[in-house]
Amino acid sequence: MTYRRLGYGLLLGALGAALAVVAAAPGGASSTGVAAQSGDGMLGGAGFAFDPYWPKPLPDNWTLGNVVGVAVDSRDHIWIVHRPGSLNQQERGADADPPLAECCRPAPPVIEFTQEGDVVQAWGGPSHDYEWPQSEHGIFIDHLDNVWLAGSGGNDSQILKFTRHGRFLLQIGAQGEGQGSNDLANFGQPAEIDVDPETNEVYIADGYGNRRVAVFDADTGEYRRHWGAYGNVPTDDAYTYDPDAPLSQQFGRPVHCATLSADGLVYVCDRVNDRIQVFQRDGTFLDEVLIAPRTLDFGSAFDIDFSPDPEQHYLYNIDGMNQKVWIISREDLSIVDSFGFGGHRAGGFTAAHSLAVDSGGNIYVGETLEGKRVQRFVKQ
Repeated sequence: MTYRRLGYGLLLGALGAALAVVAAAPGGASSTGVAAQSGDGMLGGAGFAFDPYWPKPLPDNWTLGNVVGVAVDSRDHIWIVHRPGSLNQQERGADADPPLAECCRPAPPVIEFTQEGDVVQAWGGPSHDYEWPQSEHGIFIDHLDNVWLAGSGGNDSQILKFTRHGRFLLQIGAQGEGQGSNDLANFGQPAEIDVDPETNEVYIADGYGNRRVAVFDADTGEYRRHWGAYGNVPTDDAYTYDPDAPLSQQFGRPVHCATLSADGLVYVCDRVNDRIQVFQRDGTFLDEVLIAPRTLDFGSAFDIDFSPDPEQHYLYNIDGMNQKVWIISREDLSIVDSFGFGGHRAGGFTAAHSLAVDSGGNIYVGETLEGKRVQRFVKQ
């Protein structure tokens, strides 16, 4: 495990109890599932067990495309957004006219699951009332159980807000109207969303086209502020990550998450730069951690969430190149542990992309590209 951090430590108080470790022998299993493989090769070393029974089989002959967003709501229900359009002809044969096969049909893009893995509801898609993303990307459920969606298609420069039942509430930005990283009205292929319940502001990781965090009013859609890496004014210059070069003073593309902790800090996934940067709400830079900083291509900092204890002692980062979950102490941004392995078999990761944590500390991971699934890892 390689990391480097700059800046000053975050004052979060005492670290508290040490991370629990599952004492499972190789090949062993717990009552809740198969022990997850940790970074040192030992089974269960990170304190999580893969749950092979979640979710349950989808109804109506549905199947999933690229799972590009995972979130947890106030009911502890799990939500995903996936890309029905990413399914190939063989995967959606029953949906053809005439049908090519008995299997299968694309599930609606937004799906809500219970803790038991049952589908509660599913909805979403184009409408005359709003501009549905060309390429779905990212989902967030706010403190009022509203559902926020982003999109990373070439013309996607908007985000959408719905009720939990799919009734349209708000669109910020207009499709195809993005003007770069200092645009005050539109986005550039936005990746992820979070909403601050204290200020009722929506934070947008912006994105695949832009290189910033943008903040808007969550009810009116009015612009509030934006910033780039280290709190700098963002630029749109061409950039390629070089692990041997000085650290970039700008975010790379994509800016893949902007996630708020309970104490009001903003954690930003600078994916291709292999780092997570930490800010105050106003964009003041505090600290950063580099994660596997020699990782190239897609990078290592994909998506994050926090442990559910009141202090949120731990930060979980899903890494879709190294195919693992990194466990990070929020106190000093040190890497504590990791788990995961690459591959299509159950409990492994293929293009791991999105991560969320429920109130019990269980981790949910969505997989894009040829992964096309969501998996649960139970806290031990």
